Order: sequence, then structure tokens, then C-alpha cells
Amino acid sequence: MNENRPHSVLQSHDYLPAAGHDILLPAFDLLSRALGTPALHDRLVAQAELRPGHRVIEIGCGTGNLVIKAIRAQPAAEVIGSDPDPKALARAERKAKGLSGLRFERGYAQNLPHPDGEFDRVLSALMLHHLPTDIKAAALTEARRVLRPGGRLHLVDVGGDITRANTFLGRQLLRNGHVEANLALPHLLETAGFDHTLISSESHPRMGHIVYYQATRPA
Repeated sequence: MNENRPHSVLQSHDYLPAAGHDILLPAFDLLSRALGTPALHDRLVAQAELRPGHRVIEIGCGTGNLVIKAIRAQPAAEVIGSDPDPKALARAERKAKGLSGLRFERGYAQNLPHPDGEFDRVLSALMLHHLPTDIKAAALTEARRVLRPGGRLHLVDVGGDITRANTFLGRQLLRNGHVEANLALPHLLETAGFDHTLISSESHPRMGHIVYYQATRPA
């Protein structure tokens, strides 16, 4: 099953490359900064309340920006960045050189190579809106599976009241059916078996509207 997009737009991949196309990868971090994602990552890491000894995984880590922030915020944690894009992972590993407690692995959000209950935190940042609804649901179910009872998923993504988007990018996102499905995140989280809380829903100057969720695997 293709994790992200129909094969026709994926070149020869069965995943969506981190920048949408391999040739755009060198510009990915510049685009992320232009969109304001570093501030979103800072807030997500703060919400995750990482502690010494926590085991943490990010699904769809791309070039590693969020997990690098996470390990710097809590050097005594064990952090994994997971992504299906080997080119993005290679770039992430170069950026993270010298940081202990952080490693990267190739994996799909809906099929993580880890046993049940292995992690204290699962992180997801601006990744779920790329996934078709069925894969989105499978990824959330998988996130719950690998969390220990009481462990938490923290995510930030496009969603909420995106009908008010007034930026160019926001208008383009409104035409994306995968983004529209993000409006069903509460239902998808419940179906996956999470107790969830909407932490914040707010307009964003570049992405239209974003939401932060905290979702807990029941004890």
C-alpha cells in the first residue's frame, strides 16, 4: 500500500519524498524555515514534556529538524527519527552528527518496526495531512500500538477551521482531499483508541490553520 500519494505522482517511490520530489530536497529546510515550522516544532517539543529515559519516535521525520530539537531539549532521552525517504534520512544523519541519543531508521508510519508498548512519546509534525485517509487511520493505530499505556502522541498539523485560510498556500491546501480529511482527526484518534485533547487550534499566516493534539494511550 502506498503511504502517501498515488503512484503517478511519486516517480518510482511508494512514499512521498520529504520535499515532494527528490530534486527539491536540498531546498526542504529553507522552505520549512520560510513556512515558520521551527516555531511549531519548538511548541510541540515543549508540549511533549520529555523526561530523562523517555523513548521517543517521530513518524515522518524528514530531514530531522524536530528530533534534533527534541534531543537537544532532553539529552537524556532516546530519540528515533523514522521516515521512508532514504535521501531525507541521509541528510538528517549528516545534520545530527555528533548528537548522542538520536538515531534514524527507514520505516513507514503505518508499519513501524517496533514491538508493542516500546515508546513513551510519538511525535508527528506536518506529516499526516499528506496521507490518504486509510493510511492516516493506520498510522494513528500504529502510533497507539507502539506507545506504552499512558504514553502520548503529540502532533501538529494543518486542520481545524481551514475554511478561513487566506494565504495562497492555504487556498491550495483546501483543494487537497488529504488535508480535508484532517478535519476528521478527532474521529480518527478516537477510532485508533486514543484519549485525546485539542491543545490549540489557530490561524497560521502561511498555512491557513493549524491544530495541536495530545493523544494518550489509555492505561
